[in-house]
Amino acid sequence: MSDGMSSSAWAGRIGGVCLLLLALAYGIGGSQIEYAFASDPLGPRVMPVLLAVLLAVLCLVYLIRPGVSERFPRGRLLARVLAVPTLLVGSVLLLEPAGFAISIFVLAAGVGWIFGAPFRLAIAGAFGQALLWWFVFSYLLDVYLPVGHLFG
Repeated sequence: MSDGMSSSAWAGRIGGVCLLLLALAYGIGGSQIEYAFASDPLGPRVMPVLLAVLLAVLCLVYLIRPGVSERFPRGRLLARVLAVPTLLVGSVLLLEPAGFAISIFVLAAGVGWIFGAPFRLAIAGAFGQALLWWFVFSYLLDVYLPVGHLFG
């Protein structure tokens, strides 16, 4: 970098800015929690807002003094790094129309393939993960899981 800042310092600061934005979103979301006034003296908002403030303070410290970190990824590694959150967002968007099982299957298969599993093993592992988590949430924890518009 021409201004004397190393590539690893930039990578650390980019991570700090991303976490700071996450802290802001988490704090705003936590402050929007509705609750009955008589339920608790502090209410359910306090914990998420305090965590958001703590994360924001730590991010600001990290932005001022980023320390040593890895170089920012490039090329194929950058594509793999960006593919995982993209796949996560895609699977969340699939949750309502396709249901929990298909969404988890797509997520697990994609992550397995991104991390180097052969395609057949990624598919087999994703099938096992989808069955496992469906069983755990539906039968052991008795949590409602969306079946999706395609199957429901």
